[in-house]
Amino acid sequence: MERVVDLDEVAVVLADRARDWTSAGLDVGRVTWRDARAPWPQPLETDRDVIRDPDSVGVVISGPAEAVLSVVMFRGGWADVDFIADLDDAGCLPASDITSASDFGNRLDQWVIRAFGSCGDGR
Repeated sequence: MERVVDLDEVAVVLADRARDWTSAGLDVGRVTWRDARAPWPQPLETDRDVIRDPDSVGVVISGPAEAVLSVVMFRGGWADVDFIADLDDAGCLPASDITSASDFGNRLDQWVIRAFGSCGDGR
């Protein structure tokens, strides 16, 4: 897979935002990593030091009324973004052509607001 986005920089974006989200009342799960060199099925790891060739980094964020946002960023420049805002509002959000960790961060801010409303606007 082509390396478009530096996942270590994405992890810094997630860590920076996690403080704001926690202050806003959201629960931020541990960041998970997947190693491209690991045998299939590739396990998710929470320790970056055991990952030799990261191909994804992700996090699950939970909020009020059982709202959830799951984001997995892939080094190829796309993310899997799934959310449940409430029982009548859930789905996947578009997340392709991401060019940098900064671009990811800007989109992430919008995904968090989409899932959690003003509660997720901790920036």
